[in-house]
Amino acid sequence: MNIDILNCVKALKKDGTMLYPTDTIWGLGCDVASEKAIKKILDIKRIPNARSMIVLIDTIERLADCVEHIPPITYDLIKAADKPVTIVYPKAKGALKNIAAEDGSVGIRIAKHDFCQELIRELNSPIVSTSANHTGEPSPVGFHSLNPEIIKQVDFIVDAKYDHFSEIKASRIIKIDENGMFEVLRD
Repeated sequence: MNIDILNCVKALKKDGTMLYPTDTIWGLGCDVASEKAIKKILDIKRIPNARSMIVLIDTIERLADCVEHIPPITYDLIKAADKPVTIVYPKAKGALKNIAAEDGSVGIRIAKHDFCQELIRELNSPIVSTSANHTGEPSPVGFHSLNPEIIKQVDFIVDAKYDHFSEIKASRIIKIDENGMFEVLRD
């Protein structure tokens, strides 16, 4: 197994936080099941009470463990996506309730980044993904643009050798309801 994955998993299983590259921008994350780590992320980002953050999963099959209902159109939306797509589902379940919005909804993206996929598989849990910046600051598109203050506050930093991005800055966000009706919130 990749030593970087192993060390990251060890940190996350101890309620740790991480800085890591995703298929879009650098993220600040943790195991979705760790309320302690989620609180730390909110503190790092300087968000007092917000809970809604994106979750990354490794495969579409894991989606059934995350939300109560998957409208059939979901599979077509994911398959047709020409860039990373986060879908906001109406009802989170299990540990994802820890980061759901007040209405119970949760945004989930299937990670395309190899490191993220392997990490999620080894951790055997979805991971929280929020931009690795303080609220109101620009999102970091590469390791070089990470805020040094944030770097000092996390428990694990993924090696910059995994820092390979496309031109994409952030994912498309689509909100879907239980009936399969959807709207694009961010393109």
